[in-house]
Amino acid sequence: MRDTVELLEAIGRDATLRRASPEVLARTLRAVNASPALLERVTFGDNTALTSELGLSDRYTEHQTQTAHDDEDSLFN
Repeated sequence: MRDTVELLEAIGRDATLRRASPEVLARTLRAVNASPALLERVTFGDNTALTSELGLSDRYTEHQTQTAHDDEDSLFN
């Protein structure tokens, strides 16, 4: 995983890599023996393996609002 994080940091620092096409980036990552999970993300756009490799979890939750619906509870009356 450390190598993957270092590669992601390198991509973030290098504008050439950030703007590279997926094909060019994948070729570059293969040349430096990037993890299969990172290559899958770059090649197919699938985050599943990379998320697992990095130990990340799904942090999205459904947004719920709590609003008053009675007129007498309204602050604008």
